[in-house]
Amino acid sequence: MIPFRSHRIYREVGLSYIEVLVATLLIAVALVPMMDALGPGLQGAQIHRDQAGVHYALTGKLEEVLAQPFDDLDAAATAAGDYKIATSYSDLGASIPHEVFIWRWDVDNADSDNDEFTGGEDDILWVRVATADSLTDLQTLISRY
Repeated sequence: MIPFRSHRIYREVGLSYIEVLVATLLIAVALVPMMDALGPGLQGAQIHRDQAGVHYALTGKLEEVLAQPFDDLDAAATAAGDYKIATSYSDLGASIPHEVFIWRWDVDNADSDNDEFTGGEDDILWVRVATADSLTDLQTLISRY
C-alpha cells in the first residue's frame, strides 16, 4: 500500500490590501450620509437654544414688570394711550429687544362691544411682553387686589 501523504496548504491569516481598501471605501461612503443626518439635529439644537433664551428674557421682563406697583403700571398704560402702543417699560436696546404693552382689561363687557380693550376696568390690567418683531410674546392679567 502506498503511504498517504497529505499535502497541507498553508495560507497566511489576515486581511489583504484589497480587503482593507474595500472596507475603508465602504466606511467612507456610509459616513457621508451619516454626517449629513447630524446637520438638522445640530441646527435644531441651536434653534431651541435661541428660543429658550428669548423665552427666559421675556419671562424675566414680565416678572420685573409685575413686581412694579399697580398704580405705576396703570400710569404707564394711561401714558401710552392705547393697547397697541408700547409703554416706557420697553427696552429695544437690550440683547433681546422687547416691548411691553399695558392696558385696562374689560372683564364684564359692560359696553357690549365684545372688545376686551374698550371700557376697561380700573382694577385689572392686561400686560404683554413681546419681542420687537412680535413673533414671541407672553401675556397675563394683573389685579390691583
